[in-house]
Amino acid sequence: MDAELKKHLSKIAGTIRGLSMDAVEKANSGHPGLPMGCAEFGAYLYGVLLRHNPKNPKWLNRDRFVLSAGHGSMLLYSCLHLSGFNLSLDEIKRFRQLHSKTPGHPELHVTEGVEATTGPLGQGVANAVGQALGLKLLAARFNSENFSLFNSKVYCLAGDGCMMEGVSSEASSFAGHLGLNNLVLIYDSNQVTLDGPLPESCSEDTKARYKAYGWDVYEIDGYDLDAMDKVFMEIRDHQKKPCFVVMHTIIGKGSPHKAGTSKVHGSPLGAEELKETKIALGLPEEPFYIPQAVTTFFENKIPKEIALESSWNDTLRLFQQAHPELYAQFAAMQAKTLPADLEEALIKLEVKSPIAGRSASQAVLGLLGEKLPYLYGGSADLSCSDLTLMKHLGIVSATNFTARNIKYGVREFAMAAAASGLWETQMIIPFVGTFLTFSDYMRNAIRLAALSGVHVIYQFTHDSVFLGEDGPTHQPVEHYAALRAIPKLHMIRPADEWEVKMAWIAALKYKGPTAIVLSRQALPDLPQTHLPYDQGMAKGAYIIKKESGAPQFTFFATGSEVTLALDVAGALEKRGKACRVVSMPCWELFEAQSKEYIESVVGGDLGKRVSIEAGVALGWHQWIGRDGIPISIETFGESAPIGDLANEFGFTVDAILARILK
Repeated sequence: MDAELKKHLSKIAGTIRGLSMDAVEKANSGHPGLPMGCAEFGAYLYGVLLRHNPKNPKWLNRDRFVLSAGHGSMLLYSCLHLSGFNLSLDEIKRFRQLHSKTPGHPELHVTEGVEATTGPLGQGVANAVGQALGLKLLAARFNSENFSLFNSKVYCLAGDGCMMEGVSSEASSFAGHLGLNNLVLIYDSNQVTLDGPLPESCSEDTKARYKAYGWDVYEIDGYDLDAMDKVFMEIRDHQKKPCFVVMHTIIGKGSPHKAGTSKVHGSPLGAEELKETKIALGLPEEPFYIPQAVTTFFENKIPKEIALESSWNDTLRLFQQAHPELYAQFAAMQAKTLPADLEEALIKLEVKSPIAGRSASQAVLGLLGEKLPYLYGGSADLSCSDLTLMKHLGIVSATNFTARNIKYGVREFAMAAAASGLWETQMIIPFVGTFLTFSDYMRNAIRLAALSGVHVIYQFTHDSVFLGEDGPTHQPVEHYAALRAIPKLHMIRPADEWEVKMAWIAALKYKGPTAIVLSRQALPDLPQTHLPYDQGMAKGAYIIKKESGAPQFTFFATGSEVTLALDVAGALEKRGKACRVVSMPCWELFEAQSKEYIESVVGGDLGKRVSIEAGVALGWHQWIGRDGIPISIETFGESAPIGDLANEFGFTVDAILARILK
């Protein structure tokens, strides 16, 4: 490496350390150890390696950097500020403060230049795998001998904690299986965790593990810029597999009394230690000091980065002229608009009833796969059972990235986190599938997707105890309530094939994550649900049976229990009792309606209010009131045929009548 460049990078590294220490100290909160330990890597990454444009952080063919070890966020914020992204020094000074652009852990929707919301360790690795896979899919779809629209790489920095979390193992195994030769995982190996020295909790051979996954493995000194440059340039020019770079560092490098210890992992240095550290590192005592040479270095670099994108834009224009039909597909994937005739096409789609919710959804997916070029699907080894496979669209493999179905294997957590990464390519809306009870494995990834506003669709099947003989290990009970508890996640439980069709429209329209929860057992078609999207599903809840006279009973139900609610209401009306039935497939959509509409459905004197849902009653009292009657399941299920389960748990007309007519 050129001596002058090394001199600049060393100065940048010192500036990163200074900004990181000062921001953590000012906030009296944070993790200075990683930024101090990885400062040279940050300087090299943003000073040399990344091909991007800070003035357009969403350039499609940019290299991406995911900080899986999100607690070290000041490394990322310092680099973003110095390299010219829209992150001011004032925001650096507001680290970890209310409504700042520098929250404690990086958030995709808050800070330009942040590629993924990270912090819960290991998920950033899976997210980076999803981004790398997405870019491979796009390259296979649009690159040709004459046009290379997608040739960028994804770099991810992970720490010891990320390596120990199981999700990174799942994701790394998957990446090795697919041979993702655009993914580079850097392991910040400093031998220290938050709770103490790494050997107290881990003694594995991590390099051997990654070799076994099918990765190429490298090892470097995190402070040897020549070695760093040699390895990363070799990877940039000759990468054949996903690459794992073990980078040996010292946590809190430069701190006289805390470097190399857990004391610098998650706490400020303290005023005296900060002062001594700056002296030891030869840094000015002035807080938040940025040398003019560092500012000038990046100012001189930005025009070259702008030119990178400009050249790519020229290539894109030539591509448009040479391949107008393919470019139309490219533009459609960028816009991700819904066809004007989508609802009409779904209504015309023949789905024979009675039919399981999962089977109705597979029919819908067949149509959506044809109409929506940006829709990619996948499943955790269950596509034959959760019915997520889009037939005739192929299965992605290491030799076939033109397909649109992804087999994630039995890796639910990594699947969910990788799906967010697919969306972050900006040209894909992914859906993923498994059984509802396994949403527990995915929960933290779903939560981060909701926090970030990521547009991912989760298809969860086998949605209640009525899946039958597999028994309580596979029968969800608390899961509806658990999913509804996640802010900004839409949970939709359709009652029949019509509501399944409308649920997919809702999921595609909502610019955030949606869980579509589907039955294993066959459901009858309900003519009462056959309303246009904007009059039914779009409302979240709607009246499907109006009362004759003042209602004496009002039933609220979701999914397979809507049919049961109608049957109970019919039995009561034979006894001369007026009843209303409300289908409530999506509480979140309903809560977003006007006060007037909500009042028209659930307001006023509705007689005795009854909810019917084959899960815990948690949450239902907001609709049925304190004195309402929840027909629910407050224990785990049983292994038995569906009819026996209905009798056991009181989900029959006679059992419900006996309960509510007391």
